[in-house]
Amino acid sequence: MKYLFAGVIASVSLLLVLGQNDAGEKAKHTIPEVMKKAHAGKGALMKKVAAGDASADEKKTLVELYTSLGQNKPPQGEAGDWKKKTDALLTAAKKAADGDDAAAKSLTKLANCAACHKAHKG
Repeated sequence: MKYLFAGVIASVSLLLVLGQNDAGEKAKHTIPEVMKKAHAGKGALMKKVAAGDASADEKKTLVELYTSLGQNKPPQGEAGDWKKKTDALLTAAKKAADGDDAAAKSLTKLANCAACHKAHKG
């Protein structure tokens, strides 16, 4: 009986350990880092990409930043809504990096700061 109990405990422990790694890779950049690099100021990277003034390396950097953004957990709000918004930004950034001008221009609309901050900023 004690072996059965030990087996159950071991199985539950294994499930708990494996279940905590379901978020995927750890984000390379924090949310504030992404906001500062991609959205802050006149020379914001997202604005540069949207205007068609970004180099290939800058577009690649924006994809990296938005990848990190989606890997972070929002300070508040629904995780599903966070995923939807960050996935939309990432998809548009990837398309822009591949030369899709319409996707690049859509970034300014997708990066709706007020709506995202209201729902997710702590």
